[in-house]
Amino acid sequence: MSAALDQLSPEHGQAEELAQTLRTACGPELEQHGLVGRDGDGRLRIETAPPIRRASMVPEPWVTNPLMRGWKRVSSKMHRSRAQGLTQPPEPRWKSAGRARRMILLIAVLAQTAVATWYMKAVLPYQGGQALEIAILLLFALLFCWVSAGFWTALMGFLQLMIGRDRYSISATVAEGVPISPHSRTAIVMPICNEDVGRVFAGLRATYESVERTGDLDKFDFFILSDSYKADQCVQEQQAWVDVCKAVGGFGRIFYRRRRRRVKRKSGNIDDFCRRWGSQYDYMVVLDADSVMSGECLRRLVVLMDANPEAGIIQSAPRASGMDSLYARVQQFATRVYGPLFTAGLHFWQLGESHYWGHNAIIRLEPFIQHCALAPLPGKGGFSGAILSHDFVEAALMRRAGWGVWIAYDLPGSYEELPPNLLDELQRDQRWCQGNLMNFRLFLINGLHPVHRAVFLTGVMSYLSAPLWFLFLALSTALLAVHTLTTPQYFVTPFQLFPIWPQWHPEEAIALFSTTAVLLFLPKVLSVLLVWAKGARGYGGAYKLLSSMLLEVLFSMLLAPIRMLFHTRFVVAAYLGLKVQWKSPARDNNETSWGEAFRRHGLQTLLGICWGLLVAWLNPNFLWWMIPILASLVLAIPLSVLSSRVGLGRGAYDDGLFCIPEETSPPRELADTDRYNEANQAQEQPGFLDALHRPEVNALAYGFGTARHRAGHPMIESARQARVRNALDARPERLNDQHRVRLLDDPVALRALHRALQASEASGH
Repeated sequence: MSAALDQLSPEHGQAEELAQTLRTACGPELEQHGLVGRDGDGRLRIETAPPIRRASMVPEPWVTNPLMRGWKRVSSKMHRSRAQGLTQPPEPRWKSAGRARRMILLIAVLAQTAVATWYMKAVLPYQGGQALEIAILLLFALLFCWVSAGFWTALMGFLQLMIGRDRYSISATVAEGVPISPHSRTAIVMPICNEDVGRVFAGLRATYESVERTGDLDKFDFFILSDSYKADQCVQEQQAWVDVCKAVGGFGRIFYRRRRRRVKRKSGNIDDFCRRWGSQYDYMVVLDADSVMSGECLRRLVVLMDANPEAGIIQSAPRASGMDSLYARVQQFATRVYGPLFTAGLHFWQLGESHYWGHNAIIRLEPFIQHCALAPLPGKGGFSGAILSHDFVEAALMRRAGWGVWIAYDLPGSYEELPPNLLDELQRDQRWCQGNLMNFRLFLINGLHPVHRAVFLTGVMSYLSAPLWFLFLALSTALLAVHTLTTPQYFVTPFQLFPIWPQWHPEEAIALFSTTAVLLFLPKVLSVLLVWAKGARGYGGAYKLLSSMLLEVLFSMLLAPIRMLFHTRFVVAAYLGLKVQWKSPARDNNETSWGEAFRRHGLQTLLGICWGLLVAWLNPNFLWWMIPILASLVLAIPLSVLSSRVGLGRGAYDDGLFCIPEETSPPRELADTDRYNEANQAQEQPGFLDALHRPEVNALAYGFGTARHRAGHPMIESARQARVRNALDARPERLNDQHRVRLLDDPVALRALHRALQASEASGH
């Protein structure tokens, strides 16, 4: 064992031994493609990424305080934005059309909200004459405005999809069949972090092969950008990269890199790619770990970029598929049936000032590198530091620099997966809530387009609407208590000559409730009508589609109060500065246990019971208005558990419910992904201990090691020896992931530990 430790540096001829082991384990392809080389000390190294050609990508500091920004401008110390002073091209027609459309939307939403608030005022007993009623009216107006905006977005999306393409659609700028420019180079990048390795590389392989079938593979390179810090998954990723490259002949076209310094999470990973290799490509397509895209979709995105030199980002509209739990199937059905209306509606109102969702989108690299690096938010607390929801901010910066951000809502061939159960979705929502609340600090940043300021506002309202709704319900209950437990006040102002009598107008309350229900549910009805008009066979037929829609409406009504309480807690926690867990979402069909459901939903159930008893004591008739809320809270535990069950989801599919075309007639890319994933999951996956004990896994991990300090430095060699001795003393299987990953990074220490363990096993210790 001591001899192995003495051989930390130099390698003493181990390179050829490692090369032979690697050749036996992985075949000759690595050497044939020139990927096996030597570092400065002659140690074996696997070149998993192309040569670096660095580009500068420097973020601009944020000045979020308007007073500070004004002072700096007066004192001539204000940092000049790179976007300021740029020569802007002549304004295209779509910009004036977008302004006109958004003005119509604003007028429609405000008018509708004003009428509804007037009716709500008439419903209240004192017609908004008391402080409690004024608060209720303000909350109602905010919430109704939010509902109204969603209604008009869906309505215009329905009309757009029924009529056909918008004349300003980005997809309408290029005819079908136009080839990619021969000089275009596109990088397809997939940032991952502790993901299901088998599923990640299955989707990547299916996407790669689909691109190959288009005949344009030479225009694309693929990058897996890993931020994984769990040692077992790091070793699995290395083996999976070799396997997928061998399977598709992807050496020299599929690249892999794992960062040692994981800063700024996904956005930092993308920034690192741009700095190292971004200057070698015209465009970048960003994929999530669960993304799958067809070659035709990718080819079309590149063609649209070539034909629209003013476009900076083109976002596809991913379709959800791939999960089997009942919860996931209901959500997949909802996004597939209702989603196109809202996506087309967003495009109608926003045009080239649209959303970017961070994945399944193509980005023009030169302006992205120049303008979209993200500095941390200044200050202290939960709303400072690295930006979490980076996609909205990057889109805003791209538009500020004069580049268009578009949604190709009518482009097929883009797919993603959804969380398998309610609790996993809520875990994701907490991260998004924190990120959107942080982004709102940028609302007044200089130069942002009004639409992207509105995007920041709607991002906040997506979660702030929950505590507003909860407060509205709480104040309504308080109003009921006041009128039940106190004597009515007939004279509420000084010198009042005539009494004000409380008035109840149940007919107006019913009319207002019915109108609100129409705004909420008419988009779903329109979605079904649209599918019927275009053909419902892929959804199980017209009758099954209607049945699925009705069941989904019931399901969403039951889930809405549960989400309301969770989102309220998320918002409160964010403002209190509580830390958010930021880890990769589940990618498989996780089922919720009864114990976990009791822990996560127990207080909600108790609140629902106590709230119901209070309302029944105050006024039993009011229970009829509260039943949808209270029933949801009382049933939260069984609803969360049963909806996560895979058996119920598959049973619903067998009965023709919640069917989507991506499952009834799956495209080849999704079918290939499922097939490759099943094969990957059936294989034995190597782990960290295999990299210590098995020579072929050790040789591969050695070649991937990136901490290649030059030999001979006393402090470095001493630290390596101490690291290996500590690992031996503590026993490798007991090391935590931090120590394991440090060993994986250092090929010399990893090899020494492997040889020491071999010597120990040979001696029988």
